Amino acid sequence: MTFTIGIISDTHGLLRPEALRVLAHVDHIIHGGDIGDPEIITALRRIAPVTAIRGNVDTGDWATEFAETEFVRLAGRLFYVLHDLNTLQVDPVAEGIDVIVSGHSHVPKLNTVDGLLYVNPGSAGHRRFKLPITLARLEVTPDELKPIIHDLEVG
Repeated sequence: MTFTIGIISDTHGLLRPEALRVLAHVDHIIHGGDIGDPEIITALRRIAPVTAIRGNVDTGDWATEFAETEFVRLAGRLFYVLHDLNTLQVDPVAEGIDVIVSGHSHVPKLNTVDGLLYVNPGSAGHRRFKLPITLARLEVTPDELKPIIHDLEVG
């Protein structure tokens, strides 16, 4: 049985149709902050349950419903979500974390260190510098984690 998680970050108020296509049919969505507009989360919730945290641009009354960090257990794996990986203040090994999801840098990155998967889906919102427009999908099976970065401009 495969459980699929869509991982998106740094939308900054823009939810592209391409992102919606890649996220269609996922079982859960994680938003790594810098949402930019609460309607983004409303739209994502039409696809699947959403775990979202607020990023540094998420200010205003609407953003107070989102924590700065979040633990969520999905498909038997423990995820820790924070916006800026540089602000990590928990011990992932001691907490039993399987996956750390972050955003902020707009640079997509998948990295496994000591069995811990780090996922930064990059930015799915407005282009910043010459960075790609991306998000990630993570397929979770009983035996493995299979993350994939999707470039939304390649199709």
